[in-house]
Amino acid sequence: MAHSAAHPPEAAAAHNSADDGQEPLWKRACRWCAPVFGLLVLGLLASHAHKIDWAGAWQALLRYPIALLAGVMAVALASHALYGCFDLIGRRHVGHGLPKWRTWAIAVTSYAFNLNLGSLVGGVAMRVRLYARAGLDAAQVAQVVGVSLVTNWLGFGVLAGALFAAGVITPPRQTNLGNETFRLLGWALIALAVAYLAACTALHGRRWQVRGKTVSLPRAPLALAQLLLSMANWALMGAAMYWLLGERVEYGHVLGVLMAASIVGVVTPIPAGLGVLEAVYLALLSGSVRQGALMGAVLAYRALYYVLPLVLALLSLGLLERYAAVHPPGEPGD
Repeated sequence: MAHSAAHPPEAAAAHNSADDGQEPLWKRACRWCAPVFGLLVLGLLASHAHKIDWAGAWQALLRYPIALLAGVMAVALASHALYGCFDLIGRRHVGHGLPKWRTWAIAVTSYAFNLNLGSLVGGVAMRVRLYARAGLDAAQVAQVVGVSLVTNWLGFGVLAGALFAAGVITPPRQTNLGNETFRLLGWALIALAVAYLAACTALHGRRWQVRGKTVSLPRAPLALAQLLLSMANWALMGAAMYWLLGERVEYGHVLGVLMAASIVGVVTPIPAGLGVLEAVYLALLSGSVRQGALMGAVLAYRALYYVLPLVLALLSLGLLERYAAVHPPGEPGD
C-alpha cells in the first residue's frame, strides 16, 4: 500500500514506459529526419557524379586569373571579418567587459571552425571554451551566441525572402513546390524579420527568466545593426561565387542558390557540408553553366571561403589559447 501511495498508477505507468525504452513517435521521427535528408542529398550528388566533367573542372580551376582569385579571397576574408562583428553586437547587448578585439577574434575563429566542422563544434563548443577561458559565465556566453545566430539568420531571411517573393528563384521540379508556394515562403521570411524588429522596438527593457537565466531582446538600433551586417555578409558570400562563375549567371540567382545550399547544409549532418554545396549547385545551375566550369567555381569557392580561413583560424586559436594562459580572467588591463 505504501508503494501504491508513493507511486500513483499514472506515475507507475509512465515509469514503466520509460523503463521499456518507449518514446513518442515524433521524437523518433525527428531523430531520423536529418540522416535521411543527408542521404538524399548525397544520393543527388552521386547521381550526378558520373556526369560531371572532372577534367573540365580542373581545367577551369587552372584558367582562373591570379587577380580574380586574389579578389575573391579578399571578399571571402572580408565576409569572415564582418561575421566577427556579430559577436560585437552581442557584447554590446550583454554588456560584458571582454575587449572588442578579443571578442571579434573569438567570433572569427569559431566561424571558420563552424563552416568546416559543423555548428556544434565551431559555433557553440569552441565559443563556449574560448569565452569561458576569458571569464564569461554560461549565461553571458549563451546570450552572445544567441544574438550571433539571430543576426546571421535575420539577414538570410530578408534576402532569401525577397528573392523568393520576387520570383527570382524558381523551385526545382523535384521539390513539387509551385512558384506561388515559394513566393508565400518568401513573404513569410520577411514577416518574421519584421516581427523581430518590431518586438525589439516594443519589448525592449522587458526581461524573461529562462531556466533560471535572465534574457532580453536587443534595443531597436542594435536589431537594425544585426539586419544590416547580416545582409552585407550574405551579399559578400554571393559576390564571391558570382565572380567565380564569371558573371555568367545573374547575381540574384547565384545568391539564391547559395542560400539554398546553406540551409541544406545546416540540416544535413555532414562536416563542412561536404557534397551539399556541390549537389545543390549541380541541381540548380547545371543548365546555365557548363559542368566543368560550375564545379571549378564551387571547388575554388570551397578553397577560398572554407579552407583558407580555417588555416588562419588554427593560427588564431593558438594565439587566443596562449593569451588566455598568460592573462587569466580578471587580470587588470585585460
